[in-house]
Amino acid sequence: MAIVVIPYPALHASHGGIWIASDDGTRPIGRGEAIRIAADTPVILLNAPLIGQRLGYLELSGLDLLELFAFLHPAQFAVPTPRGFARAVDLSPPETDEAVAAFLREAAAALLAVPQGDWTERAGAWTAAQSLTRLRWPWAPAIAPLLAKPQVNERWLFATLPEWEEQAPRPAPLMVQIPAADAEARLAALTGDGAEERLGQRAFAAAATDAFSPRAMRDAPNLVLAEAGTGIGKTLGYLAPASLWAERAGGAVWISTYTKALQRQLAKETERLFPDAATRRHKVVTRKGRENYLCLLNLEDALQGGFAGRAAILAQLVARWAAYSADGDMVGGDLPGWLPTLFRRNGPTALTDRRGECVYAGCPHYRKCFIERAARASAEADVVIANHALVMVNAARGRETTTRPTRYVFDEGHHLFEAADSMFATALTGQETIELRRWILGPESGGRGRRRGLQARLSDVASYDEQGGIAIQDAVEASRHLASDGWLGRINEGAPFGPVEHLLAAVRGLTYARAEQPGDAGYGLETELAEPTPELIEAAAPAAAALDALVRPLVTLGRRLEAVLAEAPDWMDAPARARVEGAIASIGWRAETVAAWLSVLARVGGPVDPAHVDWLAVDRIEGREYDIGLHRHWLDPTRPFAEIVLKPAHGALVTSATLTGGGANDADGWDIAEARVGAPHLARAPARFAVPSPFDYPANAEVLIVTDVKRGDLPALANAYARLIVAAGGGTLGLFTAIRRLRGVHGRIADRLAREGLPLHAQHVDPIDTGTLVDIFRDDPAASLLGTDALRDGVDVPGSSLRLVVMEGVPWPKPSVLHAARRLAGGGSAYDDRIVRARLAQAFGRLIRRADDRGAFVMLSAAMPSRLLSAFPPGVGIARVTLDEAVARVQARLSLPGRIGHEAALASHHGDAG
Repeated sequence: MAIVVIPYPALHASHGGIWIASDDGTRPIGRGEAIRIAADTPVILLNAPLIGQRLGYLELSGLDLLELFAFLHPAQFAVPTPRGFARAVDLSPPETDEAVAAFLREAAAALLAVPQGDWTERAGAWTAAQSLTRLRWPWAPAIAPLLAKPQVNERWLFATLPEWEEQAPRPAPLMVQIPAADAEARLAALTGDGAEERLGQRAFAAAATDAFSPRAMRDAPNLVLAEAGTGIGKTLGYLAPASLWAERAGGAVWISTYTKALQRQLAKETERLFPDAATRRHKVVTRKGRENYLCLLNLEDALQGGFAGRAAILAQLVARWAAYSADGDMVGGDLPGWLPTLFRRNGPTALTDRRGECVYAGCPHYRKCFIERAARASAEADVVIANHALVMVNAARGRETTTRPTRYVFDEGHHLFEAADSMFATALTGQETIELRRWILGPESGGRGRRRGLQARLSDVASYDEQGGIAIQDAVEASRHLASDGWLGRINEGAPFGPVEHLLAAVRGLTYARAEQPGDAGYGLETELAEPTPELIEAAAPAAAALDALVRPLVTLGRRLEAVLAEAPDWMDAPARARVEGAIASIGWRAETVAAWLSVLARVGGPVDPAHVDWLAVDRIEGREYDIGLHRHWLDPTRPFAEIVLKPAHGALVTSATLTGGGANDADGWDIAEARVGAPHLARAPARFAVPSPFDYPANAEVLIVTDVKRGDLPALANAYARLIVAAGGGTLGLFTAIRRLRGVHGRIADRLAREGLPLHAQHVDPIDTGTLVDIFRDDPAASLLGTDALRDGVDVPGSSLRLVVMEGVPWPKPSVLHAARRLAGGGSAYDDRIVRARLAQAFGRLIRRADDRGAFVMLSAAMPSRLLSAFPPGVGIARVTLDEAVARVQARLSLPGRIGHEAALASHHGDAG
């Protein structure tokens, strides 16, 4: 193999310094010189947005190794750090920050040598390289000459993707009973010979079988609530009866999670069920919402000139990935999470179907569509791995009415309440109305792309059905009264146009009058929809009339399309039928949305609806307004969840390690659990099951409450974080309740920790997606990660990479109109306490993920109420200490002793991961 000569310098910047490596060696440089070199010379980088941020040069671009890796190895992941990247390209990792720059040149040479070897992703590379050369991709001059032109023209991406096939409708599942003994036997087969017998896991599997029994009464599913402490092995515990039921009944079990990380973990666990990969692809399907998948029509538009500049380069790299992707999932699938972030905001969202404009069978790529393939595959699967939001959307307005699940498993069940809260909410805002206008009218101002209006999408139907054509025209005319481009500027200037913009202007005026406080920091404003002013009442009436004029033709159009299907005209072949069915579903969803808006407007000047909470809001980021509107949430969102999802089902298992979290005692915890999953709205009471964690929490963990860090003292808070991280030798998850404080602490301690050889990463600071940040954190036991709520229970990092959790303070719920209403209905301060206990339990749950983990949980709050300490596992030591004492105890318990200890931990960590 020929050695590739790299003529370019490499630049590396960390919190510890900046270095440049060239043929003359490596030398440290200052920020100004680094920016000058990067501006004048192509430089090799690893994660250009991150390096640019560290240099204070956000427009930094160059030869990003991550882009080259994505081109050469589509659908493969690499941890985007020097150590992780070294592993991905099979090189020895750099030992120090100073050595990274030279390593980047070595890594570039290794990647450029890939085409000379046995390269499995060779197909399509030459054609993509030609397009990337025309787009002036920085790597094109280096990689294109290394790619031999194929003797036969390479097939275009859209010709290589496989087509899905129509299947006969699946019969209804048989009525079968799964004996507990059979579930335990299946569990034993899944865990394998010689596995340690876990009595708790066996009991869990036996209890879970009740959820798969035939139901005895309509609208009364067999609901099982099962709390299984960390380490029980609940995934295999419910996969055992679930797989047996699917096998014997001939139906599909939908397993729903809250986080994409658990979806990935579940897909991995099903390898035990179906070791053969081909069988597993047929039996197990991962489903997500439409907005997660690559839209082939959007991609084609992007490749043919719809995108320009950096976004066009991203489209070419995504096309490379699409040819090798298992399922086309761009969010949490096999597209590296860091790839879209390399292109900042240029294009990723425009490659998915986020706007509800799918033309279904009218699309030339319909038979190869990733979304349609996943939907059809799930109809034939035994196990469908979904998420809470998709399950609710599918039940409320899914097109797959004949294949609705009858059995569910809701893992991470403690999140059902908030998932339902989001799903069944209503928002009549400027952003929402302008999106509906665009869906109906199509492009109005010469915008690029393929978006078409409702009239264009249904032109053949309009020509066939006169009444349908009239309804389309009426909807088009009515939509012109919605907010339009530039609405926010007109409202700020006091010149709204049309009834909806006048309504939004009145909302804005009243919200500022009632919600703005002296010294307001520029965050969002909200005020309850009570005692509306005459101006708001006067603005609501014409807005309601405009929305009523819109919903009527949409409803009429839906009915006319159903009539067209029933009449089946000559041109109605199978693809056309599928397109009309899709249009009916989409129009129905939009009509429901407008009807919900009308119900909110009826509240303005009307009677209070005790089942709902209504408020006005102006959404702002750092003082900049981006949306205005009226909001409605259910006081108890589990009511629609129980009605729409649970009642039609025959059985459901709801499980979590912290299902009863928040209760002051066991009985209180179960009442809370039932209320938060909708059980009180069902005719049949749920079964309860609980098994504690087998881990020895008292021996392996302790809780330290630091009493001498003053609330609101940011320098003191930063100092506490820095000292604790150094004491633990890294491996720290720092949790914050406010982004502003997170950024303030990170800015004060990142350089200080870098000098100790302890990398620090942070949400809302590093230009890296959250999933990748967790991957980076997991990969290095010396690293630490700062984050907010998303990390409190969305992180699974067993082993030495997470040994210390530090919370900046008691995680009280954020004051809001919605929270105030639920607090009043839920018992006042006791309601707040339940929320805090649940959050503390979830945060502590990050710490001990396997039997040999050990760790400490530190709360930086002198005012931590003793009544909340029941959130922690029984027997865990809890001590109120000074910061000096906390640092000493953390160091004694957790620190990695020297570099040898660090390397041993790292080797052990990667051995476990393998």
